[in-house]
Amino acid sequence: MSSVFDILKERGFIEKTTDDEAMNSLFERPVSCYIGFDPTAPSFHVGSLIPIMSLAYMERYGHRPIALIGGGTGLVGDPSGKTEMRKILSLEEVDRNAAHLKKQLDRFLDFRNGKSLILNNADWLTGLLYIPFLRDVGRYFSVNRMLSMETYKTRMETGLNFIEFNYMILQAYDFLYLFKTRNCVLQMGGSDQWGNIVAGVELIRRAAHGKAYGITFPLITTSSGAKMGKTAKGAVWLDPELTTPYEYYQYWINTEDDDVARFLSFFTFLPMEEIDDIKGLAGSDLNMAKTILAFEATKLVHGQIEAERAFAASVEMFGARTLDPKMLPSSTIPRETLRGGDSSVPTTTLSLDRLKEGIPAFKLFHEVSLTPSRGAARRLIEQGGGYVNGERIEAFEHLITERDVKNGEILLRAGKKKYHRIRVRSINHDT
Repeated sequence: MSSVFDILKERGFIEKTTDDEAMNSLFERPVSCYIGFDPTAPSFHVGSLIPIMSLAYMERYGHRPIALIGGGTGLVGDPSGKTEMRKILSLEEVDRNAAHLKKQLDRFLDFRNGKSLILNNADWLTGLLYIPFLRDVGRYFSVNRMLSMETYKTRMETGLNFIEFNYMILQAYDFLYLFKTRNCVLQMGGSDQWGNIVAGVELIRRAAHGKAYGITFPLITTSSGAKMGKTAKGAVWLDPELTTPYEYYQYWINTEDDDVARFLSFFTFLPMEEIDDIKGLAGSDLNMAKTILAFEATKLVHGQIEAERAFAASVEMFGARTLDPKMLPSSTIPRETLRGGDSSVPTTTLSLDRLKEGIPAFKLFHEVSLTPSRGAARRLIEQGGGYVNGERIEAFEHLITERDVKNGEILLRAGKKKYHRIRVRSINHDT
């Protein structure tokens, strides 16, 4: 039977380990492992999904994942992968962000009955005494070696703040603490965490005479070289208040052709034998696979109901795609075409009275947040990117009126993929 390490390796999660030979034997018995998540924002984004999914796989294969919220380290700021110092957050901001992250992790991990654990390193870091910490932990670290690590070396040119310099020691101490109190023998993280992970493995060896291990994941980019989870609008968040389930679904359905199979292996739990079967598809068949990727990825973050609503909304906007039941049969996407119901397309209700007077297109586009400003709306329409009911708007001052109402609605579009529905109340309904 394949170990979880074999599964993660097959699906492309593994970049480096601290001991390749020990990996298979390590997972012959249940182990505790951890990944740290500093609460620098009120939500995870798509770029956080690789470490989150790896913990979910650990749980599925009988191991005990520890999701460590960095309530303590978040007060310091990790210099890894950054060219300048992170903004220092207040204790209140860190605590508020941590609460949001815990809620999102609950979608992926089962924290009941100790199956998975969620801890906060503020519980042990914020109470440390400085001089005893330097004597008991700091003495195991070589400044010369720390400065030679990529974590710090790339920052020496732009400037490294002393508070950031302490971050590696604090993260290594987290590993030591979890090793002693939770029998945690494995830390995982992104490729930029390699130096921090190695420091923790070394601290456990020297301070506790123990054996610990590390695994890093590759930096995931699209086939065009773009960073995962970035759009023209900004980051793609897991929080539905920041990125709606419909927008989230659309992000995945617009995956580049060459990335579909790879992203199915990373961001869904569908079996690899099914994913392998779709490699090499093109045209409408590949579009079906994109639909399944979008549905499964949305279901993991927002649940089955929201995924079905986003699917239904996409069908309304772009038409139904015939889904072959033989393609990725493990997917729970509805095989029938869903229509009507509670669509996830952003919707605003206007009175017929306002439309009788007419509303300039650029003002309405801004009013419903299709553009960030009226100036941006003017530019969009002047460049041919504004549409009403599928018809291009020729002038930014074009009036949208009651004549544009079709079946009680008006459909606005900005660019190729951003939609907003206007539902129209009749005069009798208003009164």
